[in-house]
Amino acid sequence: MVVTQLSTRLRHGEGNSTPTSGEARIRIRDVTLSYGSLQIIGGISLDIAPGETICVIGPSGCGKTTLLRMLAGLARPTSGSVELDGSVLGGPSRSVAIVFQDYGKALLPWRTAAGNVSLALEARGCPRAERPAIIRELLEKIGLGRHADKYPAEMSGGMQQRLQIARCLAQEPKVLLMDEPFGALDAMTRQALQDEVLGLVAITGATMVFVTHDLEEAIYLGDRIICLQPNPGRVGRVVDVRLVRPRDQLLTREDPEFLRLRRELYDIIKDDHQ
Repeated sequence: MVVTQLSTRLRHGEGNSTPTSGEARIRIRDVTLSYGSLQIIGGISLDIAPGETICVIGPSGCGKTTLLRMLAGLARPTSGSVELDGSVLGGPSRSVAIVFQDYGKALLPWRTAAGNVSLALEARGCPRAERPAIIRELLEKIGLGRHADKYPAEMSGGMQQRLQIARCLAQEPKVLLMDEPFGALDAMTRQALQDEVLGLVAITGATMVFVTHDLEEAIYLGDRIICLQPNPGRVGRVVDVRLVRPRDQLLTREDPEFLRLRRELYDIIKDDHQ
């Protein structure tokens, strides 16, 4: 049976090649967004490389989710442009998948776990005969291999969020957008999903933009951290994260550089609230 490129990479643990200097998967060029006289985003410019993980932090109301919606093609800038692989993003793209915080509303309650993943395969025209193998492999990779026949209501919050991630991966996206996906989960489930997502991103080579209020989560996941300032939302600081990968929930968080970054980010957010 022929399997997709993503399924093959998941089986063999292969990722995309390291990007050459100067490449950008996403280019944000002087983007603004206004609703009437209210400016939400004001003049953001940023390049994001293939395979890079960017975490976005900032006080409430600074435009984090709005920025993510523009990267997903769900909102159009008032001025400026968002480019994906050199082409202006004019609307939703199969190359971009988004994981929402409210996993309960993101899943179809009348479909099983397998049926929810199948939805993405149906949308991209995957032949019916190929779907079972891909679904099985994705559910196994995300830790839901024994739960294919369960409905969302029969699953815990962590399992539902895993399912939403599996469905997004079924799109074979180049870009994975995450809007505080673990905010409603307990600490242990949150950390387990952080590690699972990092592993999946490493395997698939996807570029990830991850919005969070949790400073430690941003440091643990990110290659760079974008600190947005409010009124209107704009880039205040860009912080590089030079922690070795793969990361470890205990060792990484005890690293002196991790602690230094946490203090730096805390001071930045504190200043923005004053």
